[in-house]
Amino acid sequence: MIKVLGIGDNVCDKYLHTKTIYPGGNALNIAVFGKLFGAQAAYLGTFGDDEVGQHVYSVVKELEIDISHCRLEEGENGCARVMLVDGDRVFLKGNRGGISRIKPPVLTKTDEQYISGFDLIHTSIHSFMEQELPKIRQAAGFVSMDFSDRYDEAYLKLCCPHIDCAEISCGDMEEEEIQKTMEQIMEFGCRHMIIATRGAKGAVVMVDGKIYEQSPCLIKARDTMGAGDSFIACFLIHYLEGMKSAVDFSSQSGSRGIVTAEEYKDMLIRISLYRAAVFSSKQCQRDGSFGFGKEIQLTEEDLRVMNMQNM
Repeated sequence: MIKVLGIGDNVCDKYLHTKTIYPGGNALNIAVFGKLFGAQAAYLGTFGDDEVGQHVYSVVKELEIDISHCRLEEGENGCARVMLVDGDRVFLKGNRGGISRIKPPVLTKTDEQYISGFDLIHTSIHSFMEQELPKIRQAAGFVSMDFSDRYDEAYLKLCCPHIDCAEISCGDMEEEEIQKTMEQIMEFGCRHMIIATRGAKGAVVMVDGKIYEQSPCLIKARDTMGAGDSFIACFLIHYLEGMKSAVDFSSQSGSRGIVTAEEYKDMLIRISLYRAAVFSSKQCQRDGSFGFGKEIQLTEEDLRVMNMQNM
């Protein structure tokens, strides 16, 4: 199985209605889901030293994910406040990444050498790693970046030349607009693919200019937190692992079945999308991104934000 490294954001999702925090964050989620698939997983980011940061750190250690290159800083860990409405997450005012925003990792030569040992590097728009992308690109074989739904043209132009795969959250965006955005991302320098997640509408994926669509495996959701991240992780890990076997048969081999790398790649993409849809649906039956909830006392700021939501 491949080696996966998440670089950038880790947070705790603070569920105000249950007074419970759950570890998460886009970059950390990809590493954790990779671990669940049996990949050798690691995370590189900044932890705060508050109760939230200590909980995330302890959970990641328990999961045996390599955090040997992480930074530990004094200050608030990233924390997002959340309510659930009919099983769907609603984000409220958080602390904008906490210490990760203030002190994101500045990569050293040692970090770069470490990064070069992984098959999949994943970061995100929430990771504050934009200035480090050239270093990541130089060291990594395959770079993935999640832009969520918060990108603009200038930001895409800044980041796309350094990545192989872009992820975007499209929600109710029309298919024509999705395809136009994908083409724009490729024009801005993204090298290989774009994954557009659409929640209950499934996903649209462009791989080397070819469009694939995948319906969702619909279920009654308990909690949709981490559903998109789980889809992305499952698809990329199985696709990259599978592509290691892609070969063209010799002309003497015959033409029965699949005999070209391109045919195999097409089948692999479809199978990987199917597996991602199934895994993502199962993810919606868990609390938080990947469990490990911890009850806490709400702060005055938590109560203030909660009261504003209920007004």
